[in-house]
Amino acid sequence: MNRLKSVRIVLTALLLSFVICSTNVSAATYKVVKNDTLYKISKLFKTSVTTIKKSNKLKTNTISPGQKLKVSAKIYTVKKGDTLNKIAKANSVTLASLRKANSKWSDSLSVGQKLILPGVKPAASTSAQTASAKTFAAASAVESASKKAAVSYTKAEKDLLARLITAEATGQPYKAMVAIGGVVINRVQSKEWPDTITDVIYDVPAGYYQFTPVKNGYINKPASSTAIKAAGEALLGTDPSKGAMYYFDDSSTNNWLWSKTKTAQYGNMVFVK
Repeated sequence: MNRLKSVRIVLTALLLSFVICSTNVSAATYKVVKNDTLYKISKLFKTSVTTIKKSNKLKTNTISPGQKLKVSAKIYTVKKGDTLNKIAKANSVTLASLRKANSKWSDSLSVGQKLILPGVKPAASTSAQTASAKTFAAASAVESASKKAAVSYTKAEKDLLARLITAEATGQPYKAMVAIGGVVINRVQSKEWPDTITDVIYDVPAGYYQFTPVKNGYINKPASSTAIKAAGEALLGTDPSKGAMYYFDDSSTNNWLWSKTKTAQYGNMVFVK
């Protein structure tokens, strides 16, 4: 839970972003290999787990080797004289990511071969640049639903946030529950963390789970009615954590957490930034 971002995305920008993203359709297919996770793939293609799940209609984060996923990435056609290194440099991608995206571990290439350029978005076609009435209607609905929200979110993300609050703060004061939601919102608004509620909660940088309930599976237990109410308040911008980026139980012996600036405490839950 890092620094609080000072500038929030305005609704107009959200609407424009929605339209642009909808025109930038997936242009490549990535084949899942052993030890892949949606998080790793999202970092490779510079997108979010949520976007990949939506593009592929995935209901869970479970994927299997050999599974094919649609990803938004430019396709490059190999030309005479090309090498993997030249292609990587010309398109500002690393050689390692180029190999990974294409499962290309040898240096051999053939003219006409197609390669995925990870992180390089395909150009929108002229027709795609003109959004349809249906797209604008959907975008307007998102704008309308999010007018009073601190961040954009879906019904599923509100439930996910409520389940996190249930797992972390059942038995704690109500303010602690809202504050936990506030911490997640603060992360979404921070440039240092993923930009959706789902990606923040499931974030596992360097293999380190940010939220214990994700690791132990408690995140999958149904949310309590109180937690759902607390999640709703947090999503509307209520933040009893006072800008906190971390929270922990006061029985913790983690010196690094205790060294942070304390912003609030409710019951056993300590909030710091």
